[in-house]
Amino acid sequence: MSLRTTFVNIFRSKTRSLLTMAGIAVGVFSVVLISTVGAAGKEEVSSTLLTMGVDTLLVQPAENAVSASLTDSDARETAKIDGVSDVMPLMASVTEAHIIDRRLGSYVWGVDKSADTLIALEAEHGRLINNSDTAERAKVCVIDEAFALQSYGRSNIVGKKLKMCLGGKYHEFEIVGIAKSGLSSLQNMLANIMPNFMYIPITTMQSLCGRSTYDRLAVKLSDATSDDAIVKCVTGRLDELHDCKDGYECNNLLAQKGQLDDIMTIVTTALSLVAGISLVVSGISVMTTMMMSVGERTREIGIKKAIGAKRRDILAEFLSESIIMTLLGSAAGTALGLLVAYIGCMIVNVPFSVNVSSLLISAGAAALIGAVFGAFPAAKAAKMKPADALRT
Repeated sequence: MSLRTTFVNIFRSKTRSLLTMAGIAVGVFSVVLISTVGAAGKEEVSSTLLTMGVDTLLVQPAENAVSASLTDSDARETAKIDGVSDVMPLMASVTEAHIIDRRLGSYVWGVDKSADTLIALEAEHGRLINNSDTAERAKVCVIDEAFALQSYGRSNIVGKKLKMCLGGKYHEFEIVGIAKSGLSSLQNMLANIMPNFMYIPITTMQSLCGRSTYDRLAVKLSDATSDDAIVKCVTGRLDELHDCKDGYECNNLLAQKGQLDDIMTIVTTALSLVAGISLVVSGISVMTTMMMSVGERTREIGIKKAIGAKRRDILAEFLSESIIMTLLGSAAGTALGLLVAYIGCMIVNVPFSVNVSSLLISAGAAALIGAVFGAFPAAKAAKMKPADALRT
């Protein structure tokens, strides 16, 4: 039987066939939308975490360690370990920034020139912290783009002044750069949760806070696959330098990112399976439509059998109709799901990402549903005896 004949048979009752395909389309639309949004969200969170330095190890003194500390010599010794490509000392503090007449809660980082490498900072306007700033203990800062927009309503505010509280006192800093660190989209969605980020020379932060040590070391790895071995080497070397045991702890952020990815995958899959239940419900409408079609075409089936059509021919005819009907509904649902997901990603400024495996699975599930729920009507039509069918 030709494909053209199959389409003619499907659309003998246009309204009934279109409603059946609409039911399939709704089910596939739900699965595609959830899986696509999940894939886009996972990709955005993953890329954002990487720009925040999640592909590094964060080493810090253990809470109960008395003699453990982090100094310049510790940073130099850590950098010598095989598998370590870069080391940057870090200090961090939650503070309040005064700019114009606004007070904004902020998270200030003390960094050096390696900040663009370890936490993927990129200067949108102006520049980043450099060696000269660190050597001179300069009171300069780099702020993120969201901070600038909240204060002045525009991104380029290089040269402006702000005051921030460090060491119990307020100090005036000059803004020398606006960083585009890849956090903008998350900050837009989580404006009330995520703080603003500021970056100042780490030597300046040490001076203002009256400290000569660091809070932690950010350790960049040459090969992320060997991170567990590097963790033992780094903590072991620091214990040896400070003559202590288990004096340091290392947060493997890359492993935590992997766990977060797994959780997001499980949640997306679970939601897709729940949405997929509607596909099974739609399968019942496919069976109903095909049963009605068999009843309406009983005499036609009898004529075909009388002139030589075999059971397998009748079976194939009705099965192909049910499968093609579900595939048409699946195609419409997929297209609509991708379109809605694309528009949503554009609205929230998140890169569009497609989960190809989910698209293939939903298409395959639709075809399977067409075959399974169309099998009984097709078998009923194939078993008809020519004489009985012609008497109808």
